Amino acid sequence: MSMQFQVPQFIEVEDKIFGPLTFKQFIYILGAAGVGYVLYRALPIFLAAPLILGFLGLGAALAFFRYNGQPFILALEHGFFFFVRTKLYLWSSDTTRKAKTPQTVQNIPGANIYVPKLSESKLHELAWSLDIKERIAAGVGDEDDRTTSPQENIVAPIRTARDALIR
Repeated sequence: MSMQFQVPQFIEVEDKIFGPLTFKQFIYILGAAGVGYVLYRALPIFLAAPLILGFLGLGAALAFFRYNGQPFILALEHGFFFFVRTKLYLWSSDTTRKAKTPQTVQNIPGANIYVPKLSESKLHELAWSLDIKERIAAGVGDEDDRTTSPQENIVAPIRTARDALIR
């Protein structure tokens, strides 16, 4: 006899603990109200009023506002780390200059080198290159995988189009 169990359906929905508020929402609202009360007691009203409104607005935004379907606290966290962490820019003018200048492929005497066409899919070329290099390294490459020179019976290494352009 097998037992049947009920699988929870809404595991991403938080439980409402304090009336219509979840625990997190209640803490955000309570924290904002507490900061507002401390500011009201510590500062004159003309200085405290804008700060109290700001903190109450922040507490309400943290409790209820969602940005791109995510809680507002995550947007604040991402913004904070954007300003604090260093930025990494990968653009380099040397790379673009190399790509624009035409380069010739060196011919190795006695070896025919297969260079894939540049118009083929990059993913297909990468998969081909990795597969062929693995097979040649393992010593199980076929005649289709490498080109031999009929005069000297020399096996030429496989080079991709990117390797041919760089050298």
